[in-house]
Amino acid sequence: MWPFGSVGQAIAWQREANPGGHQPWHLDAGIIAQMFTQQYLGFTAVNKVVKVSTQGEQSWVSVGFDNPNGVATVAAVLHLVQIGEGASIDKPWEVVGSQDTTLTVTAPAYGATVRSPVTVGGTITGVDESLHVQIRGGGQDHAVGEVTGIPAGGTSAPWTATVPFTVGCPATLTIAVSTGGHVADVERFAVTGVRC
Repeated sequence: MWPFGSVGQAIAWQREANPGGHQPWHLDAGIIAQMFTQQYLGFTAVNKVVKVSTQGEQSWVSVGFDNPNGVATVAAVLHLVQIGEGASIDKPWEVVGSQDTTLTVTAPAYGATVRSPVTVGGTITGVDESLHVQIRGGGQDHAVGEVTGIPAGGTSAPWTATVPFTVGCPATLTIAVSTGGHVADVERFAVTGVRC
């Protein structure tokens, strides 16, 4: 999903930029997760890496923020994998999804091919939630589709939204759902990757 649009782009970075020490952050799962959250998704207040757990060429990075009491709160656990060629030490990290707990995106399935409008859905556990779904990708630096104010709540309660989007296909797209407003604008989010 991000920061590369394909394995080929990751290999090109390995061959062209990495030998000269350019963009070394591609080799740090925590930095990639934070940049994905703040710069790509625009969740600027989700401003800290709470935990990084790496096993081989996979990493789970908990990103979050300090609540009003100064306690670190996890907004999402992002799943990253190393892609490219060669030894792990030289492979860049790629965000491929999230490990969802109380907010999930179950439709469309990861890697599915979608058309506009796309039906997005999942489950949420929470009280008085208002969901925001955005679609990003296709080389754009802004959301290419968005729906806000989706009422939700309950225990593992289903939610759904129909989201129109405009982007040149074929493209790799990120679907992100977020909720907040109790103690922060974005308190939880989940992501999945699709293609059009």
